[in-house]
Amino acid sequence: MNIQDLIRPTVKALKPYSSARDEYQGNSADMVFLDANENPFENGVNRYPDPQQRTVKSLLSEIKSIPQKNILLGNGSDEVLDLIYRAFCEPNQDNIITLPPTYGMYSVLANINAVGIKSVQLDVRFQPKVDEILSIADLNSKLLFLCSPNNPTGNSFEAVAVEKLIRSFKGIVVIDEAYIDFSNEESWASRLNEFPNLIVTQTLSKAYGMAGIRLGICYASEEIISVLNRIKPPYNVNELTQQKAIAQLEQNELTQNQVREILEERDVLVKQLQNVGFVSKIYPTDANFVLAKVDDATKRYNQLIEKGIVVRNRTTQPGCENCLRFTVGTPEENKILLDTLKSIG
Repeated sequence: MNIQDLIRPTVKALKPYSSARDEYQGNSADMVFLDANENPFENGVNRYPDPQQRTVKSLLSEIKSIPQKNILLGNGSDEVLDLIYRAFCEPNQDNIITLPPTYGMYSVLANINAVGIKSVQLDVRFQPKVDEILSIADLNSKLLFLCSPNNPTGNSFEAVAVEKLIRSFKGIVVIDEAYIDFSNEESWASRLNEFPNLIVTQTLSKAYGMAGIRLGICYASEEIISVLNRIKPPYNVNELTQQKAIAQLEQNELTQNQVREILEERDVLVKQLQNVGFVSKIYPTDANFVLAKVDDATKRYNQLIEKGIVVRNRTTQPGCENCLRFTVGTPEENKILLDTLKSIG
């Protein structure tokens, strides 16, 4: 596959903006910076941030065992996804393929970028219908989105199906791994060298507990990362976000301990949900949430709201009729949820 053939012509011809901090990349310890029209009075954020987020990438590279040249960071995963659209999808011409029920921003971003949407609903086990997906793809199908572990269902997609899609789809396959840190499955980012058309997105919002700083991660071939770097805003990840990310990544053992506790609590939640009378099914999960089928999702959702508990009503999503999604909270929060569910049953 020639990735260059998939890039929008205007993007290939684009001369990227070069910021002051892109032009000078030397040691800044003893330099006097008079190049970027910054306020010279030091307050911790008076200087522009590193446009390439080198320290953050270095830590991620060490933790994930992926070279820095294969990493791009964004203002949340949504910016990363938007950059992918801008790089590969010609407005009013190209289309993407989604597999509902899935993360709703794929379709929102398609509409924003004037890109068509084709959809193939997951099967009854919430697995991809590989042959049907490949059959609806056409010459203008540029992106295929696989969310694994999937949101809102929680399950991971079977590796055989995913690999067949990556090898057979003629465009870019984007695997959204926002919840991969809660799964026993290996990240597809470990196989980037095998698949030139593979992009893997992750985030610091879930396992790393940093939803408030908005930091999304993209892993891909050096060629794809180079394309995305050409079109990203020059200072898309601010200094405070970078500082917070660095501090958290340097405490990776703390993150892993929290993940273990969340998984233990998830097991408790799954077990106890089986004792709730109006819960008829609990779906397998590799994420930090549990999808459960109930008798009347809207009724139960409203009852929980009245009790001061907010969950997610997913009943409008394909294949998720009368389903509620429960995020795994602290032990205290989970006890409150379970006690309340049993009391309203």
